[in-house]
Amino acid sequence: MKHSTLNKSLTYIVTLFTTLFLFVLLLGFDLNGFAALLLSIGAGVFMLKKYNSRSSSSKSGGSKLPRLSQEKEAFYTSKGLSKEDIQYFRKTMHKAKEQVMTIETNMAKSGKLKAIENRNNTVGLSKALFKEIANEPDRLHEVDQFLYVHLPSLADLVVKYVEIENHKAKSKATYDILDKSSATIDKMCGQIVEDYVMFKEDDIQDLDVEIELAKRTLDKNL
Repeated sequence: MKHSTLNKSLTYIVTLFTTLFLFVLLLGFDLNGFAALLLSIGAGVFMLKKYNSRSSSSKSGGSKLPRLSQEKEAFYTSKGLSKEDIQYFRKTMHKAKEQVMTIETNMAKSGKLKAIENRNNTVGLSKALFKEIANEPDRLHEVDQFLYVHLPSLADLVVKYVEIENHKAKSKATYDILDKSSATIDKMCGQIVEDYVMFKEDDIQDLDVEIELAKRTLDKNL
């Protein structure tokens, strides 16, 4: 019950910030202020509907978590997670996995989105980051932007983009929206690249130190 209330509050906060982010982003593309506001609010409403739909689906026996093995439970415990933490982590990762699959499936349906995905390696990095988080569940708090903002927002946007792109007839306004949407999707894919780099920052710093030490060793031997 405690986590359910927390999840609901977090969802509304994330939706609010995502709506504001999209509004500012669309204004940056010189979109009319009123149109940008409508699109941002529409995206926010869409996200809330998706959340409510998923919540009702899970309550009525929708997508279920796989059984937790004793080995996995022991692994989570060794990382300092309580039983409540384990349940919350598994639900969060289960949802993230579905969102990555949604992004992969829908990006493959559009030539424009395929090009964006290839340029940013979005699906590959999302899967790699997912695996890294699964191996270090105690670092879940470090990827809140990836899990609760960037990933769900991108999943919702690519679904909507493909839906609009598949309209039989398109007006100039439709093409304009598709162009602006693809630019927004591209920027969000870039955010996921940054999410991955930030999570692996310690490894990058360690490598940088090793390179510097190797250089000094070489200089001494010259």
